[in-house]
Amino acid sequence: MKRSVNLTLGITLVAILATLMLLSLFYTPYEPNAMRIAARLQAPGPAHLLGTDNFGRDVLSRVMVGAQTAFLVGTASVAVGAAGGLIVGTIAGYAGKWVDELLMRATDALLAFPGILLALLLVSVFKPNLYQTILAIGILFMPSFARVVRSGVLQHREAEYVRAVQGFGAGPFNILFVQILPNIASSIITTAALSFSTAILIEAALSYLGLGVQPPNPSWGRMLNESQTYLAKAPWFTLAPGALITITVLGFNLLSDGIRDARDRRG
Repeated sequence: MKRSVNLTLGITLVAILATLMLLSLFYTPYEPNAMRIAARLQAPGPAHLLGTDNFGRDVLSRVMVGAQTAFLVGTASVAVGAAGGLIVGTIAGYAGKWVDELLMRATDALLAFPGILLALLLVSVFKPNLYQTILAIGILFMPSFARVVRSGVLQHREAEYVRAVQGFGAGPFNILFVQILPNIASSIITTAALSFSTAILIEAALSYLGLGVQPPNPSWGRMLNESQTYLAKAPWFTLAPGALITITVLGFNLLSDGIRDARDRRG
């Protein structure tokens, strides 16, 4: 951390956001979905630090709870993508030949679609909700994880230490998951950190379009959609969720860059 500004800043920003999210599990200044029409569109002040929205709901309380949605979608979708990519990548890299060719062409087909369009297609097939959003984003991430894992397996499967454990009778499971994967963990973690920020952007875009988190549950993207009508009259309504999306994406991008830089220096 002392040698990487990106890693230090990334960890700091992510830690602040994670603290905000954890705090919202136990405390928010107001009930986030409680409407108070008499207090609608109030400017930031002692009673409402970030003002209120068009229904009189406290913006600070809603962006705090919206952090739960962002971290849930980011964590769960990255887990889905990593799990699927890990299976595809290890099989393709270790089996090789026609199996590798078939699996990689399938991942190329997924990569051929723009991410947001594929997410819109997947979410539109079913009733929009949080879980469909997570599944759709997770499927988007599978090709990138599969390629990272496949590349690592191809690089290490002929290494001396792998040949040594093969000589002792180690099977494919031991070779892949005990020997090779720990040696490519930093590449997987870097991909996960970058994918996390992408997941938050996609979730915000889907919620903005009405295909993600459904009202009245708070979501940063949904809040941006609701605030656009009042941009001139109540800019604080837009700035709060927009700033948090920016900070979150920046934090995870810096974290990803810092991990990659540390890995390159170690290598």
